[in-house]
Amino acid sequence: IVCIYTLLALSFDFLAHYVGLVSLGGAFFIGVGGYISALMNTSFGLPPMMSIPIAAIVGAGICTLFLVPCLPLRGVYFAIVTLMYPLVFARIIEALDILGGTDGILGVESFANQWVEQYFVIAMVLLFLFGTRRLVNLDLGLVFRAVKDNDQAVKASGMSVPVYKAVGVYVAALMGCLGGACLVHIYMWCGISLFALDFSILPIAATVIGGAGTLVGPLLGCFILVPVSELLREFGTLRIVFYSLILVAFIVFRSEGIMVYGQRKYHQFERWIKV
Repeated sequence: IVCIYTLLALSFDFLAHYVGLVSLGGAFFIGVGGYISALMNTSFGLPPMMSIPIAAIVGAGICTLFLVPCLPLRGVYFAIVTLMYPLVFARIIEALDILGGTDGILGVESFANQWVEQYFVIAMVLLFLFGTRRLVNLDLGLVFRAVKDNDQAVKASGMSVPVYKAVGVYVAALMGCLGGACLVHIYMWCGISLFALDFSILPIAATVIGGAGTLVGPLLGCFILVPVSELLREFGTLRIVFYSLILVAFIVFRSEGIMVYGQRKYHQFERWIKV
């Protein structure tokens, strides 16, 4: 579960700090990827190791198509639109009683065994972590940062800003949809709870705690925040108070995040010596 949230946090950090689009649509990515994988498995009989990559690729394309009309928006306006999509999809499924309605899709096949389940998700996190770090250091990553900093200069250079934004959204959606596809096979069930706002809010909080713009920071934040959130679950609704206090403490005292703070301290103590 930590790795699922890590994929969402990587998706948010990449899109916000390298493309310049603040997305609250983590639940949208999770829901689309989860439903597609569940349908592929239950309706077409595809095993999880086939339905998951198909759901990630196709789901990322669907999410990108829905978000393409919103690409001219920036800042809080784009964030609000991405937040509305999971709410709308959940209400449509509930009102029209489609895709299993409120009962969800039952009988989703699980992974072959626990080891395959765990190591597959861990491998996907490592793949996308190092893949996105490599991507942002390529020429394409340079264009992404240029789109974020000054899209008018990119347009003046003869490059299409919407195309590059769409590519960035597709990469981010690919990570989110992959997480959703894995989640339904872990739970062996798919329902409208996949569109819950927890999948949009918790990755952002993990990115704040770990350090935004580092890609490694969101992973560190998830390994701290998700277990704490589960441990506090026994306190019932009171856990929200503890959860909020932890977030406020990090924002007030370490607003830069753990990873950025650690990097800064490392460079303060770093010494160059002749070998």
